[in-house]
Amino acid sequence: MEVIRGLDNLVKKYPVPVVTLGNFDGVHTGHRRILERVKEAAQKSNGTSIVITFDPHPLKIVNPQKGVKILTPFDIKAELIGRVGVDVLLCIDFNKRFSKTEPDYFVENVLVGLLNVSHVIVGHNYRFGKGKKGTTDSLRRRGKKYRFKFQVVRNVKRDRAVISSSLIRHHLLKGDMAHATCYLGRPYFIQSEIITGTGRGKSILQIPTANLSLPDELVPRGGVYAVKVQIDGRIYDGAANIGSNPTFGENPTSYEVHVFNYDGNAVGKTMRVHFIERLRDEKVFPNPDALREQIMTDFKRATDILKKVTLDQSL
Repeated sequence: MEVIRGLDNLVKKYPVPVVTLGNFDGVHTGHRRILERVKEAAQKSNGTSIVITFDPHPLKIVNPQKGVKILTPFDIKAELIGRVGVDVLLCIDFNKRFSKTEPDYFVENVLVGLLNVSHVIVGHNYRFGKGKKGTTDSLRRRGKKYRFKFQVVRNVKRDRAVISSSLIRHHLLKGDMAHATCYLGRPYFIQSEIITGTGRGKSILQIPTANLSLPDELVPRGGVYAVKVQIDGRIYDGAANIGSNPTFGENPTSYEVHVFNYDGNAVGKTMRVHFIERLRDEKVFPNPDALREQIMTDFKRATDILKKVTLDQSL
C-alpha cells in the first residue's frame, strides 16, 4: 500500500479512483466492511482503491477539551488498513485551517480536482467539512453534479448495537475485553517502548516485568490482564498489570508485562500487547509474599485462558 502524508504530496494521477473517507480509528469490523467494498469496487473497474483519513484525530483540534484517546495512532492505523489490501492511503494533515474547509470546496478541489474521483463509498451517517455540514445526501448530489458514483455502506451491528470507535472505547474503559474484541474483530492492543522500571518485580517478587512507556493509545481499565505479546518478531503469552502497585504505597500509574518464557534484556525494544481477558482489579496485599502468591494464581489462570487463543495477525 502506498502511503501519502499531506495533500501537497499528492502529485500523481491514479486510474479510476474509488475513494472512501473517514477517521477509521481502530479499523474495526464496521470500517473493514467499507474498506472491502472500496477494494471490490476498484477491482471491478480496474481502478485504484484509495482511503482518505486524517491526522491528528479531528477531535483533538476542534474539541480538545474532550480529551479523546485514540485507539490507533496513525502508523498502526495505516498497518491495519494495509492488511485489507487497499492501494493508497492518503492522510490529510488536520489543523485549524483545514477544519474550516467547506464541504463543497473539499469535494470540488480535493475529490474532483486533485483525485478525479470515479466512485465514493462512505459509511452510514458520514459527515465531513466545516461544522460537519457535509452529509451523505450532499455527497450524493455532488456525485450527480460531477458525475462520480456514490454508495453508502450500512452500519455493522453486534448485539443490536452499531459498532463504532466510541462504543469500543466505552468497553475498553470498563475492562470489557470480550465486547471490545468482538467489535474490533481482533484483540485490542497497545504498542510502546520498553523502559527501565523500579526493579521491584525482579528484586522483591522474583518476577521480572517489562515496563512500558506511556502509550499513545487509549489504555484499558486498570487491573490484571491475560495478554498475548509480540516482541522480536515472536508471539508470547503473558500477564499485564495496569495500575499503581498499591501494595508498595502510592505510585504513579505504570504499565508492566511479565512475558512467559522470555529470556533476555528487552529494554529499548518495542512491545505490542494484545489484551485478551481482564482477570481482576488491583488491590492492596498485606505483604510482598501474599502479592506474589496471587500473581502466581494470575499466571496459572492466564496460561489456561491463553492456550485456547490463537492470535490472527491478518486482522
